[in-house]
Amino acid sequence: MQVILLQDVKGQGKKGELVDVNEGYARNFLIKKGYAEVATANKINDLKQKKASADFHKQEELKAMRALAAELKGKTFKVTIKVGQGGKVFGSVTGANISEALAAAGYEVDKKKVVLEGPIKSVGLYSVELKLAEGVSTSIKIEVAGEE
Repeated sequence: MQVILLQDVKGQGKKGELVDVNEGYARNFLIKKGYAEVATANKINDLKQKKASADFHKQEELKAMRALAAELKGKTFKVTIKVGQGGKVFGSVTGANISEALAAAGYEVDKKKVVLEGPIKSVGLYSVELKLAEGVSTSIKIEVAGEE
């Protein structure tokens, strides 16, 4: 019997998948508990359309991320950080600081997409990698300047 899973079921599949299971298991457990529904022709067609739509949107987003990566590649952004007497830095530059600098320049990049090799704790010019999507990354330069 074919059913469409309404939520993840261990050993069977993920939400939205079409799976073949024994009729007794489907009727007495999956459907009864609300984990699945019977796969009719209309529901299978709806599932295929939703999957095609999701694939299309994912491809469009990937295309936009590739364009953003090409636009950002090699650009330099300035981040200011508080320094004390003698140029001693208070704290370090984080992904959030870099994300804010990108936003100030008009680029919306989430702080989780900024990959730092280690904490930036001094003034200078650094190369930082941005992982915008799976398989899409670019490198930018961050100029860290001090302000008292």
